[in-house]
Amino acid sequence: MRRKGQYVVHTPVPFIPGAEVAGVVKETGSEVTSVDPGQRVVTMTGSGGYAEYVSVDERAVIPIGDELDFSTAAALPLQGLSAYHVLKTMGQLEGGETVLVHAAAGGVGSISVQLAKLLGAGKVIATASTEEKLADAKRLGADVCINYTQEGWEKEVLQATDGEGVDIAMEMAGGDIFEKTLRILGRFGRLIVFGSASGEPSKLDARRLMEKNQSVIGFFLPQVMRKPQLIQSSLEELFSHLRSGDLQLQIGHTFTLEEAARVHELMEDRKTKGKIILEVKS
Repeated sequence: MRRKGQYVVHTPVPFIPGAEVAGVVKETGSEVTSVDPGQRVVTMTGSGGYAEYVSVDERAVIPIGDELDFSTAAALPLQGLSAYHVLKTMGQLEGGETVLVHAAAGGVGSISVQLAKLLGAGKVIATASTEEKLADAKRLGADVCINYTQEGWEKEVLQATDGEGVDIAMEMAGGDIFEKTLRILGRFGRLIVFGSASGEPSKLDARRLMEKNQSVIGFFLPQVMRKPQLIQSSLEELFSHLRSGDLQLQIGHTFTLEEAARVHELMEDRKTKGKIILEVKS
């Protein structure tokens, strides 16, 4: 989306991708007090992560200790924070509610399936494009798994909710998927839009929301990043779940930095699952 100029915000060029990295602190500035050279850390950069070195503000650096490997640490922040704040901050998930997670075998989706359960969801309905991906979602705790590439998938969601619809729907495709997801939203349901993977526009007649007191909510992680108190507390909770083993990260593929172009092709062709890791070979 960045390369094609179709991202949700303008992309200035030249642009170096890569928003989260993990590694060892090489050097620190004279006024840095919270981290030391040689420390193992993870950080969010916004951009520039496809590189051997990055320079970041010390306030963005999170020590990871020796118990987490770099791939696991780098796989959590952006997608973990997105899943957490879509469900809890924007979705206001309450105990016993039903959550619909699209693309449930992807980076955000696979974390969302697990987090929804950890946050008290009564039922998690997962959609994905292949039987293999659906099996992954089932293994992570999804109660109902549905192939959204098959005609009538939205009817299966309604059947799984006894016709009531879902309380929270996580939507990142746009176009036809958005329209069908809105149809299966229940009373007081919240549909949170956090992407537009299809590139197709979504159309909404706001009057439709009035009948069942529904909400359509937009989510963009950089806006949450403006509130450090939200980021710090949620990251602490996420890393706690990770260390305890309650949260599993799906690292589907690992490539070298030199293979970045191939990785983009695989992602565009929907041939990946879970988190993609690029390694810089020393």
